[in-house]
Amino acid sequence: MATREPDHQDLARTQGARWAGPLDEKTPEQLDAAITFAPVGNVVISALRSLSKGGVVAINAVHLDRIPSFDYDTLLWGERQLRSVANLTRRDAAEYLQLVANLSWRPKVTPCRLDEINRVLLDIRESRFTLPYVVIP
Repeated sequence: MATREPDHQDLARTQGARWAGPLDEKTPEQLDAAITFAPVGNVVISALRSLSKGGVVAINAVHLDRIPSFDYDTLLWGERQLRSVANLTRRDAAEYLQLVANLSWRPKVTPCRLDEINRVLLDIRESRFTLPYVVIP
């Protein structure tokens, strides 16, 4: 996990993160995927720096300021991808929950502990999973 705040890095480590560091520091291992949550465009560049070839950065911010210019050959070449993720507001979530409360189906949830998340992500990547997963800290 990359974050500006040392307290957030410490919290991530106590919750089982294998690595937590500042935004401008490259991860110790190349990543297959990264998800950004901050509404600041330079986090996208930081995420791209840590991707292996073929990797994906999913931008999960409701609003995002400008992504700074970057060197294509270094950060995007090699079939790296940028994707946006559909977001919703609290009102959207409340309306959705009200809608599904009136349906007759019930989702199947597979709980897992945070220290199992790497196994779960591998299962998801290799399509050996039942959605949705709920992470229990």
